[in-house]
Amino acid sequence: MNGRKKFKWGDLESYIKDQTQNMGIKLVYSALLLFFAYQSKDTPKWAKNIVIGSLAYFLSPIDGIPDLSPFIGFTDDLGILSFGMVSIACYIDKEVRRKARKNLGRFFKKVDEQLIEEVDAII
Repeated sequence: MNGRKKFKWGDLESYIKDQTQNMGIKLVYSALLLFFAYQSKDTPKWAKNIVIGSLAYFLSPIDGIPDLSPFIGFTDDLGILSFGMVSIACYIDKEVRRKARKNLGRFFKKVDEQLIEEVDAII
């Protein structure tokens, strides 16, 4: 034997599922933050325009990188949503975060709090 660990399909499948789940949580949480910031009466029109542009790119079927490719397909969406969040960060307050966290449970049964903190750290 050459000392290398034998590669198993189950290992790859589990890794892809975990990473896709994690990316999905970050993506949805980011979109929810933007959505609830848009709904806030404190968010000015220029910031709402950034939210509309970011969410439109996220929802658009035409993408820079197709979403069908695991990992890579969502990175451009997450990048655009992150840009939108950073651009309007001062309007993503505690109430916006609370609403986004509350609604995240509508999409995922189990959410790792660390993933949410990673998104919050961007802002």
